[in-house]
Amino acid sequence: MDGYSKNNTMPKYKRYCKVLKLQDNPELIRKYKEVHKPENIWPVISEGIREVGIIDMEIYIKDNTAFMIMDTVPDFDHDKAMKKLGSLPKQKEWEEYVSQFQNAGAKADTPEKWEIVERMFVLGE
Repeated sequence: MDGYSKNNTMPKYKRYCKVLKLQDNPELIRKYKEVHKPENIWPVISEGIREVGIIDMEIYIKDNTAFMIMDTVPDFDHDKAMKKLGSLPKQKEWEEYVSQFQNAGAKADTPEKWEIVERMFVLGE
């Protein structure tokens, strides 16, 4: 594994890391990966993500656990932004579409199903 190159031009930003369980089904996981390819993401979804103050977002996967890294503007209010994101055009439809791959139970909305994880170590801060 060579790692992933990143360029970041923001001098200061907030970072959130989140996890989400997926259905423990290799075929559904394959399809989940497929719908998240750049050419398959609905453009309005990416536009909405940026509109609420998310600068960059990456999703990684291990088995049936998805891990998100979300970099935001410095004054980002997570709860407010997630609520706004959920109200944007096509967002509800997207969430309903991808929910077939996720194992979020009753947490079907964006603000709830991706759970923020606690940062416990920082090198060099």
